Amino acid sequence: QVQLVESGGGLVQAGGSLRLSCAASGRTFSGYVMGWFRQAPGKEREFVAAVSWSGVSTYYADSVKGRFTISRDNAKNTVYLQMNSLKPEDTAVYYCAVDREKTGIFRSHSFEYDYWGQGTQVTVSS
Repeated sequence: QVQLVESGGGLVQAGGSLRLSCAASGRTFSGYVMGWFRQAPGKEREFVAAVSWSGVSTYYADSVKGRFTISRDNAKNTVYLQMNSLKPEDTAVYYCAVDREKTGIFRSHSFEYDYWGQGTQVTVSS
């Protein structure tokens, strides 16, 4: 059974940092892009960042560019999201997911991803 488990969320003051982890089990995702999304109360799930299989290429939403860094460790089957200079508007439940297809390109719509984890809450106080 494939599972993605996010961890590392919490409560932090504005300007602080958090590092999220997403551990995959049940299979490896060789060749697949993996991504992070987030969903704030009353809002749609939105794309945050994605990373290629090799980890060399990354893609970010404009709202987090320069503050967040996505990476992956394929030996550990884990994806990370380092979040710096956090803002109250970053408050949301953060999810990781795997692109449904080996497209070789970065995609940013949630319906293009699969194997969603349960999410981890990030709360940034002002």
